[in-house]
Amino acid sequence: MKVSQRIEELRNLMNQNNIDMYIVPTADYHDSEYVGEHFKERAFITGFTGSAGTALILKDSGAKLWTDGRYFLQATQQLEGSDVDLMKMGEAGVPTLEEFIESNLEPGQTVAFDGRSISFGQGMFLEEIVKSKNGSIIYNIDLIDKIWTDRPELSKEKIFYLEESFSGESTHSKISRLREKMKKLKVDSHIITTLDDTGWLFNIRGKDVEYFPLVLSYTVVYKDKVVLYIDDEKIPEDIKTIIKNNNVEVKPYNDIYEDVKSLSMSVLVDPDRLNYAMYKNIPDSVKIVEAMNPTILMKAMKNETEISNIRKAHIKDGIAHTKFIYWMKKLVKEGKINQETEISASDKLEELRKEQGDFICPSFEPIAGFAEHGAIVHYAATEETNKRLAMNNLFLTDTGANYLQGSTDITRTTALGEISQEMKDDYTTVLQANLRLAKAIFMYGCTGMNLDILARQPFWENARNFNHGTGHGVGYLGNIHEPPSSIRWQFRKHEVHPFEEGMVITNEPGIYISGSHGVRLENEMLVHKTVNNEYGQFMRFEVLTYCPFDLEAINMSMLTEEDRKELNNYHARVYETISPYLSEDERSWLREATRSI
Repeated sequence: MKVSQRIEELRNLMNQNNIDMYIVPTADYHDSEYVGEHFKERAFITGFTGSAGTALILKDSGAKLWTDGRYFLQATQQLEGSDVDLMKMGEAGVPTLEEFIESNLEPGQTVAFDGRSISFGQGMFLEEIVKSKNGSIIYNIDLIDKIWTDRPELSKEKIFYLEESFSGESTHSKISRLREKMKKLKVDSHIITTLDDTGWLFNIRGKDVEYFPLVLSYTVVYKDKVVLYIDDEKIPEDIKTIIKNNNVEVKPYNDIYEDVKSLSMSVLVDPDRLNYAMYKNIPDSVKIVEAMNPTILMKAMKNETEISNIRKAHIKDGIAHTKFIYWMKKLVKEGKINQETEISASDKLEELRKEQGDFICPSFEPIAGFAEHGAIVHYAATEETNKRLAMNNLFLTDTGANYLQGSTDITRTTALGEISQEMKDDYTTVLQANLRLAKAIFMYGCTGMNLDILARQPFWENARNFNHGTGHGVGYLGNIHEPPSSIRWQFRKHEVHPFEEGMVITNEPGIYISGSHGVRLENEMLVHKTVNNEYGQFMRFEVLTYCPFDLEAINMSMLTEEDRKELNNYHARVYETISPYLSEDERSWLREATRSI
């Protein structure tokens, strides 16, 4: 069936249900960063397969698709002939979805969507717009499901269990700690909809979400019991026993929407991690306490067992990525680099990761951008955009892996042959930013807003900047972007928690020259306590990532003595940690690539 035919069928259903505008987001019911095949409704109705975007179908004629700059080219190609108009988010004169609805919704008209896939915040915003037009919202309907006849089923993949040798804490202990938090907040129940929080609480993981080893599930914690909403068929018998031994009742995945209608007394919800349908199903008589899920901070502060495993995961990843850079440099030396493309090189890196053992899956969609594609911050190569590698430019790879021992996120930018002075200067600026943030000593209570200046100073003193955060939290086989802390100079309400011991955070400054090249260098760092004296508790970072920076891309004259010292110290650790796992040729290359300067 063509896209135009699908939209026509959808319009027939809209007319039958008196719906004037129907919203189709890119989302599952848990606000996951990536979604499984079952949830790709927007791709089905528009033909656009990018990982981000929202469609709006109008009852009589017209359809719109909002997506960001990563996907303008792909969306233009895939929407051709579909009668779906591309709305380029962030471009001058392009209204947001909400602005378009506010401007075009006639008085008394109806907006509809599947409320399970719309966040509480967005749903309430849409509610205000519709109310101002004396219109109505229908949120308990999924029209796409009625016309998607060959829709993929919900994942049936079996879950797996993280023994305490990996998780470091039992489910019983985690539930007890959570109940203590609930007691302080004076609530009788707590709804958890985010997959990484449920996975952490029960020490379970799965393969239901693209890139993240998570399980489609919900949890409701009461004072005297816990209910886990999950497809029972996905739970192996030995894990069922473990779950039941923790006084956990297992119920079907979607039963929660009816069950929350029976809540009484008080309930804790995180308004930023709750879908609109769930919120609307809570009885008006129930006292709703809005606060961040307590499990978010708990899981962000890794325990000693998790930290030990995370270090092992980074050694695995460092081996793979070091071998990858050696492979590219060897192709350059042999004059064969043009035999590879962005996608083939990315595939090579994944192959090297698999060789390290205990590899589960990539931890996010790989970013592999050569030359001008490196200037697109979240570029994802497609068959249409896939560039062939060539000499005398930069190749940026921002990739990661989920190993049984933990998750990784690393960016390296590699010079393929001799590069221009501008590229070397840009690379060196980014390197200075990375090194200077990594060596920070700071007081307990500092947030990423306090420390971001350390990375941006080499940029700002030359009237330059990069338009993304400097760092984000990293989960343990959970979300690769993990709240509640980040490093950025601009205020973002849900990412300003002070750094706590055991948090893992990235350090990833970058420079992006449109039409030419991009440079980003990313390491992960572990937060530690250090000196505690009459002035208070001091903190520091431990760099977890082991992979050389590219000496061939550095303008040595720009480095200060302190920069050189930090780079030499880091490279010494890389060589000491990674060299025992390499072949003789690789080791010889790494010795030169990490030489003292």
